[in-house]
Amino acid sequence: MTRQPEVAVVEPEGVRAVEASEITGRRLRYYDYCMAAFVAILICSNLIGAGKVAEVELPHLGATVFGAGILFFPLSYVLGDVLTEVYGYARARRVVWVGFVAAAFAAGMAAFIVWIPPAPDWKGQEAMAQVFGQVPRIFAASILAFWAGEIANAYVLARMKVLTKGRWLWTRTIGSTAVGQGVDSLLFYPLAFWGVWETSLVLTVMLTNYLLKVGWEAALTPVTYKVVGFMKRAEGLDVYDVETDFTPFRTQI
Repeated sequence: MTRQPEVAVVEPEGVRAVEASEITGRRLRYYDYCMAAFVAILICSNLIGAGKVAEVELPHLGATVFGAGILFFPLSYVLGDVLTEVYGYARARRVVWVGFVAAAFAAGMAAFIVWIPPAPDWKGQEAMAQVFGQVPRIFAASILAFWAGEIANAYVLARMKVLTKGRWLWTRTIGSTAVGQGVDSLLFYPLAFWGVWETSLVLTVMLTNYLLKVGWEAALTPVTYKVVGFMKRAEGLDVYDVETDFTPFRTQI
């Protein structure tokens, strides 16, 4: 029998509020698809998006330089929000770990392929090395920052959901992203570029990219609402992490 969480919530017709532990072993229609999409976005953002530095003119900011990957990387936070909101912290945590391992494998594969000697008549080695030859320090900073940021994002959203009794979804999607992206940026830019770039440049790029990522997430709030609503109705449940073990160092559900 499914137990109701000890929070006063009003759910739409056909959706039942449940404690996260009560759906262990239950077949979930869209969880695997979300996991696959999350991993695909993460790998593409790190390998493809990281290969280009772009510049756009922004109101009040002027010419802004940024890694093109940040236009798509925040979609992983949107999916992280959806996963936590619909399926709970533990299942979102498992997806983060899967993404972490997949990103590490993709980066290792890219490094190996760049490293092995090219055929004498193949002319693409320099271009491939420029796009896919990540500096180990930057790669390590990237995956560590991603892991910590996504875990923080899921934790804040799950906690806020219980505190707000499931109301005001926008406060926890934007709030959790602000925290998660903050953790991500505070780890990545100093670890990757401190002592390589001027301190002022590290701080400027860190702040600019942070604001762009959070702003992009906020702009996608209507999309998040629609996706969350659809998935809750499709699954027939709304998960609350009342009794969840929030340790980040496990993948067990």
